[in-house]
Amino acid sequence: MPETSIANALRRPRGPRRKSVAEAERALGHDTVGATEPNEIDTSYLESLLGYNARRTALAVIAVFLRRMEPYGMRPVDFSVLSVVAHNPGVTSRQICAALDILPPNLVGMVKSLHKRGLIVRRPHPTDRRAQGLHLSAAGQRLYRDAQSTASQLEQEVAGRLSAVELQTLIELLRKVYRR
Repeated sequence: MPETSIANALRRPRGPRRKSVAEAERALGHDTVGATEPNEIDTSYLESLLGYNARRTALAVIAVFLRRMEPYGMRPVDFSVLSVVAHNPGVTSRQICAALDILPPNLVGMVKSLHKRGLIVRRPHPTDRRAQGLHLSAAGQRLYRDAQSTASQLEQEVAGRLSAVELQTLIELLRKVYRR
């Protein structure tokens, strides 16, 4: 995977980047007194916003996640679904949708894909004959065990600048924001 940010990877491709006036001036050896360097751009207002900081953090974590989970063929949402199934054998699709805030039509395709890959199996639900419980297959258990180990390692890697107490505080504060 080329070294590019997730945000940049999601943008439409563009032609070659043109030099800014300041870059052209520097290339010609002209003085650019008063020019603003890219690292001098004022983003202080953006950095005061929870959403901006949450998105920047998510992009940084997801970029590492995508690289490290590529060998498993897993996206963040696939890992989340497998994790819920692994820790809640027999869970229904409706319960997964509620727990992960996924729309049912979106989950149907994910479950179908995970089933097709041989990672989950459907079994009749013990108390609701209309529902099917989801379970990890033996292959799903092996893949999830390896992916969970990788996820734990990458979490330590991306949170390396935080102490254990800071990380726990951050997680608790983020949960306060998104939990209802």
